[in-house]
Amino acid sequence: MIPREKLLETLRRHWGYERFRPLQLETIEDVCAGRDTLVLMPTGGGKSVVYQVPALASEGVCVVVTPLIALMKDQIDRLRSRRILAESIHSGMSPRDIDRILDNCVYGSVKFLYIAPERIDSELFRTRFGKMRVSLLAVDEAHCISQWGYDFRPSYLRIARLRELQPDMPVLALTASATPEVAEDIMRRLKFRKPHVRRMSFERANLSYVVRRTEDKHGQLLRIVGSVLGPGIVYVRTREKAETIAAFLNEHGIAAGFYHGGMNYLMRSVRQDEWIRGTTRVMVATNAFGMGIDKADVRFVVHYDVCDSLEAYYQEAGRAGRDGKPAYAVTLLSDDDASKAGRRMELDFPSKQTIRRVYEALFNYLGVAVGDGRGASFTFNVFDFAARFRFFVPTALQSIKILQQNGYMVLTDETDNPPRIRFIVQRDELYRIRVDRRELDHFITVLLRRYSGLFSDFVPIAEDELAHLTGYTAGQVRELLKKLWQLHIVKYIPGNRSPMLILSEERLPADDVRISPESYTLRKEAAEKRLGAMLRYLNGDECRSIAIRRYFGEQEPSPCGICDRCRERRKSGLGSRRNVLGQRILELVENRPTDVKTLVSNLGGDASTILDTVTSLLDNGEIIEREDGKLRINR
Repeated sequence: MIPREKLLETLRRHWGYERFRPLQLETIEDVCAGRDTLVLMPTGGGKSVVYQVPALASEGVCVVVTPLIALMKDQIDRLRSRRILAESIHSGMSPRDIDRILDNCVYGSVKFLYIAPERIDSELFRTRFGKMRVSLLAVDEAHCISQWGYDFRPSYLRIARLRELQPDMPVLALTASATPEVAEDIMRRLKFRKPHVRRMSFERANLSYVVRRTEDKHGQLLRIVGSVLGPGIVYVRTREKAETIAAFLNEHGIAAGFYHGGMNYLMRSVRQDEWIRGTTRVMVATNAFGMGIDKADVRFVVHYDVCDSLEAYYQEAGRAGRDGKPAYAVTLLSDDDASKAGRRMELDFPSKQTIRRVYEALFNYLGVAVGDGRGASFTFNVFDFAARFRFFVPTALQSIKILQQNGYMVLTDETDNPPRIRFIVQRDELYRIRVDRRELDHFITVLLRRYSGLFSDFVPIAEDELAHLTGYTAGQVRELLKKLWQLHIVKYIPGNRSPMLILSEERLPADDVRISPESYTLRKEAAEKRLGAMLRYLNGDECRSIAIRRYFGEQEPSPCGICDRCRERRKSGLGSRRNVLGQRILELVENRPTDVKTLVSNLGGDASTILDTVTSLLDNGEIIEREDGKLRINR
């Protein structure tokens, strides 16, 4: 067992903190004792420290499984900035780079290896993993392993196989949100030696949950942004809506940007940086925005559209108020939102006939014949695919997701994809070309010496490295590759940043494609159940915090006192005293903008009642708070 003082010293040395946050130390000590542990820690609770501290205080390498390449890179950059050696393996890397990294994990001083779940089953990784001294296997976003979770990923089911290679290593599963049913499923699928859960309360004492019923969402959004000072996020369902609402806010003098998965990497980075630095006050975004973003002073999160689950809602709303100061999570609800959510649910589960049509179209799009394709990977543009075969884009994406859950393919997150080539001539034909085209001989010779497998599959190449080995510039290398392509000597896929579609199995006749009940019927039932819980939360009369915490399995949660439901109850209890007091406050701030301290001094009486009344008037949009902190009538 590692002494507490050593763990605290590790925290101080690398993070500069003097003490652990709630639940961190207890979980770390479980890990150090070799105990399999599932930790349920809300967004912003400090999950990464829970596996990074014990790994740094122990001998060996900590292997971290995570599905998001962007988060993987962010974690590695942060560790390296603290002079901690960390590496990653994900789609798009060359075999040589993977080999080098795994060698460093076995024989070098790598402390953290981040890996995408779809890479786990490769023979190369499994062989080297068995030779590593693994201090801990950390599984981030662990809810992805459960078919009853809201973001099931079949590749996560492979993780438990690693226990066969390292039976003594402890497993730490981490997630921000899981129901008791999902938590139990996570531990079973990761083959915990003994069930063990560390659960932080899902209470956010500083976060006020509010549901605003309105048919004028634009106007209501303006009132919220105008009355709550500080930066915020507005979540919407579609890319088009993200752009139009950002434009609407800018037209009304509010610095707003938009963010969605259809933007290129550079533009998203610029938008994210502008928001983090405060150049942009409000980010209007799809759910592609927010993961791994460390901004503590977000004062409000508005859901313009209804979420499909309380799990997703809780994670997104939880990006407000991470600094512990008062913040708001507001959902705008119109009369037809429930029916819209129901129609989206139907789109999320296309008919099995449609899924098989998408399957057949995909392989035609990729140019893969029946019986071929297993293990091949392709850059993939779903918009081009959908346009060419006349599919609705969400239908195509959901069909691919269900095909992925049935083990036919994997669609990765957007990532840096290196250039790839494959020779499409036979070796004897290539020899003749090298004799006839002497200007190409040197370049082809270097390619053949540097890379193997060029005649059987697309192989990632490094253009800068080729430039160094051949003596050409990187630009000349690219021109030579294009020339080989034009001469039909190679197929050349230039480097780009896009998702990858990896084929797990060879192409089957469409009629042979099987969709399991677990991935379709049962998951549809689970999704309908989650949506039902979300709608009950929005329409229910009980404290919003109680509804959320009970959903995640907390026993006998107490009212938060600050959500809209709690305030309504307090208002009804105050009766006429509140009405008189509210009117008096309106009269005072109409004549002269006044701060809260002066109001309390002028009005006398119970300060908490006055503050509650001010909050109610702000929520109702009757008064607003200026940048100098003074209250005035909202004209």
